[in-house]
Amino acid sequence: MTNYAPLASLLRPESLKDFFGQEHLVGKDKPLRILIENRQLFSMIFWGPPGVGKTTLARIIAHESGAEIYELSAVSAGKDDIRKIIANKSPLIKKILFLDEIHRFNKAQQDFLLPYVETGELTLIGATTENPSFEIISPLLSRCRIFTLKELDEKDLNKIIDVSIKKLSTKVDKKSRDWLVNMANGDARQLITIMDNAFTLYGKINIDSLTQALQNSFIRFDKKGEEYYNVISAFIKSMRASNIDAALYYLARMVDAGQDPLYIARRMVVFASEDIGIANSSAILVANAVFRLVKRSGLLSVKKTSLTALFTCANLPKIAVLMMPI
Repeated sequence: MTNYAPLASLLRPESLKDFFGQEHLVGKDKPLRILIENRQLFSMIFWGPPGVGKTTLARIIAHESGAEIYELSAVSAGKDDIRKIIANKSPLIKKILFLDEIHRFNKAQQDFLLPYVETGELTLIGATTENPSFEIISPLLSRCRIFTLKELDEKDLNKIIDVSIKKLSTKVDKKSRDWLVNMANGDARQLITIMDNAFTLYGKINIDSLTQALQNSFIRFDKKGEEYYNVISAFIKSMRASNIDAALYYLARMVDAGQDPLYIARRMVVFASEDIGIANSSAILVANAVFRLVKRSGLLSVKKTSLTALFTCANLPKIAVLMMPI
C-alpha cells in the first residue's frame, strides 16, 4: 500500500498523442498544438472546470519544449516560493512556473509575478476554474494568453474508460460504462478515480461495485464559483424551455449540494414575474406562496402521489410544489 499510486496519476498523458479532449486547442492547426510542435513558449492561463487536462497540458508543454517546470499551488504558495525558483539560475534552460488555482493569489502576489513574466525570466502557466477576467489583475492578464478548456464529452470519456480498463486488465459492460460517463460530469479525474476505487475494493467494475465504492454521489457545485451560476442558470433555462425533468434535476442538484432554499424560491419568483408574466397570472401567485412557505417553514419533501392534485398551471407550479412544506 505504501507504493500505491492513484490510477489517475499512472494514466496521465506525457504527449499529445495520448491526450484526449480539447480539440479546439490541440487539434490539427490549433494554437496549443502549433505551440508544442514549434517548441514555442509564452505565458498563458488555462481556464476550465476540474479534470479536463490543465495540469497535463502544462507538463506536456514543458516536456516538449525542454523547459524546467516548477509546480506550485496558489493555495499554499507565496512570494518566497517564487523567489527560490528565480534564484535557481539556469540560463540555458527555460523556466515554467505552473501555478494551480492562480485565482487564489491575492493582488500583491500577482503583482510580484509581473516583472518576471514581463522579462521572460519566468514563463507563467496559470490554471483556474474561475473566470480570469474577475480573479486575475489586468496587468498580468495583458501579459498572458487565455485558453478556455471545456468539459470532456462522451466520446473522450469513453476513450479514457478504454485506457483505464486496459491498465487494470478488466472489463466494463455498457450499463456500467454509461453510468460512469454520466457520473463523471465531463471530469476525467473523477471518472478514473471512481473506477480506481471500485476495482481496488472489489476487483471488478460493474454497477454494484461502482455504487458501493462511491456510496453517496458527489455533484459539482462550488459555492459562489462558476458551477454555482451554471447550475442556477440551467435551472431557469429548463423552466423557460418547459422541460420539467431538467428543471427538477437542477433543483435536486442544488438542494442536494446545500443551496439555500430561499435563494431558489426567490429566483422562481423572479422567473414567474419576468418570464411568465401575464401569460399565466397564477404563476406569480404560486411562486410567492412557495417563497413565503419556505421562509416560514423551511424546505420539506412532498410525496409524489400528492403532486397531481397540486399541479395547477403550466410548469412553474410543478417545480414549486416540490418546494412546498407539507
